[in-house]
Amino acid sequence: MKKFIGIFLLLGSCCGVAWAGVELDSVEIDLDDKASLKRGGQLFASYCQSCHSAKHMRYSRIAADLGLNEDEVSRDLMIGPKTINDSMTTAMDVIEASEWFLGIGPPDLSLVARSRGSEWLYTYLRGFYLDEARPFGVNNLVYKDVAMPNVFWEIQGLQKAVFKNVDGKPVFDTFESVQNGRMSKEQFDRAVTDLVNFLVYVGEPAKPERVRFGKYVILFLLIFLVLAYRLKKEYWKDVH
Repeated sequence: MKKFIGIFLLLGSCCGVAWAGVELDSVEIDLDDKASLKRGGQLFASYCQSCHSAKHMRYSRIAADLGLNEDEVSRDLMIGPKTINDSMTTAMDVIEASEWFLGIGPPDLSLVARSRGSEWLYTYLRGFYLDEARPFGVNNLVYKDVAMPNVFWEIQGLQKAVFKNVDGKPVFDTFESVQNGRMSKEQFDRAVTDLVNFLVYVGEPAKPERVRFGKYVILFLLIFLVLAYRLKKEYWKDVH
């Protein structure tokens, strides 16, 4: 039993290395904000889908949930010759992708928000910094030696990470801008928020409906509890 617990703790510590010592930034997720979800979907199609898929999500589901017609979906969200009933796949070959990205193929992002969490994603997507030692010239604050290039550099700009020495160890302090992007910091943070919002939606598109339905279920159970209690008292009142 002790051996099993030790292995479990070791695995847990290994999984936590990617963001150990880094404070994750909070992000506001609103799955009822359809405008944000639309913008996030457009950002995903423009900057992510050339490498990453979201194969568990179909365009028809997005159209129905976000109130889009087929022409809008085709114009803003589809990459390549696809139909409204297709899923959000990528045209990139898996073997070639693995060769291009240091032996690590770009993962499917259907469930990344559920496995990593929205705050991790938000911090990760904004956490690329210049590092000449890396093959793509960048590293990431919460995922050390990541194999992914910074696909947002044109809109975010370029930044370097400043570390301070704490007890002989380098600890992240702040980012310093090296080159401005097409967006201001506030605009880029808003864009990443939209993208993370979209990925949270993709991970569980039925969540808003489930939450709304859950309120009625809880209300029903409370009413049923009162009725059941009164029935129990009525049934046992003559039993001494």
